[in-house]
Amino acid sequence: MRVEVEWLLFLAARGMFGVTPVEAQQAEALRAWAEHFGQPEIDELARLEATTRHDVKAVEYLVRARLTAQGLDHLAELTHFACTSEDINNLSYGITLRAAVQQVWLPRFDAVVEKLRTLALEQRDQPMLAHTHGQPATPTTFGKELAVVVHRLQRQRMRIAAVEFPAKFSGATGTFSAHLVAEPSAEWTSISREFVTSLGLDWNPLTTQIESHDGQAELFGRIAHANRILHNLATDVWTYISMGYLTQIPQAGATGSSTMPHKINPIRFENAEANLELSCALLDSLAATLTTSRLQRDLTDSTTQRNIGVALGHSLLALDNLLKGLGEIAVNPDALAADLDANWEVLGEAIQTVIRAEVAAGRSRIADPYALLKELTRGKRATASDLADFIRGLDIGDAAKERLLALTPATYTGLASELVDYLG
Repeated sequence: MRVEVEWLLFLAARGMFGVTPVEAQQAEALRAWAEHFGQPEIDELARLEATTRHDVKAVEYLVRARLTAQGLDHLAELTHFACTSEDINNLSYGITLRAAVQQVWLPRFDAVVEKLRTLALEQRDQPMLAHTHGQPATPTTFGKELAVVVHRLQRQRMRIAAVEFPAKFSGATGTFSAHLVAEPSAEWTSISREFVTSLGLDWNPLTTQIESHDGQAELFGRIAHANRILHNLATDVWTYISMGYLTQIPQAGATGSSTMPHKINPIRFENAEANLELSCALLDSLAATLTTSRLQRDLTDSTTQRNIGVALGHSLLALDNLLKGLGEIAVNPDALAADLDANWEVLGEAIQTVIRAEVAAGRSRIADPYALLKELTRGKRATASDLADFIRGLDIGDAAKERLLALTPATYTGLASELVDYLG
């Protein structure tokens, strides 16, 4: 309704076909009606569509009736002028989708990213045993691991925000044929471009009857990618909770299990995980379907596009759950410290790398540093004293020995803390 009203006002403002421009007060009243329509208009559309069996034609008739009610009958034939239904539909979807992403989805996404950024900065120095392939690995910091997620999400955010919202307004098969016959002297491509961009959309000059939906497919692919990064976050946080690295803050009145009073279930992250999967399934289907239309037009896009709100809605639910869930967890330094202290063998990487440097510098004659450490540590638990005795017996320089003897799993985090600064 908004697009239909804006188009007829646009034509009238330019005096097309000798039509007198609409007075400002009348134009604003018409716009307000279209912008704020409610149940009476919905009911009337349903009544009209029962006869027309065509949704856009029903909208056209409703707009015509409104013009009559406002004493603007002289504008009647500018309603839906030279338009195919898809001219109206693609602009409507473009306006709605742009608003949904920019005014609703992105602000919620940004709130999650900002919460993660805050946690990353707070926990940048908190040592944590890493786990590659589910096995103890070179330590990191909890903040650095969160920073990895933030960095990934920031990258996708830039790509989502940069997506264009292409729109067409060129008639039955994208040729301006009816337009040109009606008024051969008009610069219809310029008129179309000006109208489309006035609605905040990007003009597409080359289309069939429909806008090709490539912009939508790109957008849905990028949001799905962001969803999958968030899904990775949800499963990792769930795992850290199960490992005891994170504790859940009890919420007053909440029940974790109907039978086990002690439990606090990580439901926020489980709900986020499920909603992200549903969102991706729909977004993937939309992106795949919308890029194909038989010859100059088929209606497969019409059905699938009705699920755009559902796809974004599941993602929005996930963002809500993640934001709330991240506010209900706390890092458990004792558990992190205990796990680090129980896995001194992770220093094997440091020891064999130092030996290699010593060999290269001519301060050691050890033949195969990797094999030496593999024999000592692979599949075994090594204690602090085991490694200290081993280091003291190594054929390496005294300075290197001192560095290794001073090293602990908790201090073997490299530049993890400093890397958080790359968040900017």
